[in-house]
Amino acid sequence: MRVARVITELPAGFDVLRAEARAEGYRHVDRLADEWRAGTMRFDREGEALIAAHLDQDLVGLGGLTIDPLQRDALRMRRFYVRASFRRRGIGRAIAEKLLAHARAFGRPVTVNAATGSGCSGYPGVSSRMPATAILTFLRK
Repeated sequence: MRVARVITELPAGFDVLRAEARAEGYRHVDRLADEWRAGTMRFDREGEALIAAHLDQDLVGLGGLTIDPLQRDALRMRRFYVRASFRRRGIGRAIAEKLLAHARAFGRPVTVNAATGSGCSGYPGVSSRMPATAILTFLRK
């Protein structure tokens, strides 16, 4: 697996990942594409990053950090998605660990907002039965 920062353009295979997310009812990858195209979110401010995971030539997941609009000293983990057929292989954990290491380099705490009742199974070490609000404490330790 290769996990690397996205800097200038969305990675090859993004449209496949986006279509799979949409088919599962997730719209945040569409928002990522729209914001990237409009130039309103490029993950290029201090501390921000967009990370893509590849297995061979396939884009299998991505996740980002942006400045948290509610806590300007914190970074928010967002736009996190791993393709369904590649889950349970440590891809989400690898993306999250890369993002958290990036945040540590800037000395900033990380927050996560998940839809109420959605659970947090996409975040490393967090049970799918854990309520979304519990993840904030987990990631800030």
